[in-house]
Amino acid sequence: MAVFTVVAAVILSTTGTTAEPDTTSAPGGSAAATAVVRPDSHRLSSAPQGSPVFVEFLDFECEACRAVYPAIEQLRAEYGDRISFVVRYFPLPGHFNAERAARAVEAAAQQGAFEQMYQRMYDTQADWGEQQVPKDALFRSFAADLRLDLAAFDAAYADPATAARVAADLADGQALGVQGTPSFFFDGRRFEPSTYQDLTDAFDAALD
Repeated sequence: MAVFTVVAAVILSTTGTTAEPDTTSAPGGSAAATAVVRPDSHRLSSAPQGSPVFVEFLDFECEACRAVYPAIEQLRAEYGDRISFVVRYFPLPGHFNAERAARAVEAAAQQGAFEQMYQRMYDTQADWGEQQVPKDALFRSFAADLRLDLAAFDAAYADPATAARVAADLADGQALGVQGTPSFFFDGRRFEPSTYQDLTDAFDAALD
């Protein structure tokens, strides 16, 4: 996908191209090791245990994340039964509603609607992104559209534990050297593809 190439070029120009070591926590490892995937990390697809794992640190207000979203969806359609796709929150401080969007997705996740709200955020990003006013009411309307329990959604959205859950992902990303979004890890290593073909080549090689 041409758009992926353009977005990847921007990412590479700001984050470098050096692969990071595998820092996934493991028994007997350092207590200070930062996990690329946590037990509570959200999975868009779950392949059998031992399968490769693709992780994206993302910001729902990030235009580059929105640009690569169709490519990720295509990859999921092709590889989702053989590769696990994991999402981790990384709201950037320069995006006014990014943390709110992450909390809305997390609140929806507590009612089993993570994927639906994840998709809704990207599908509507043009309606709320890059604005300097809170979009809490709009995000609540998404929950209503998804027929979630609004009282439970409101409670979860305002719960400090939900904000802490988002902040925990952000802290892990920072510890792993993530500085921008989208940032990818594949099987525990930093992965910075330049093209869509780079992704499929890496996936095919891991599955071979």
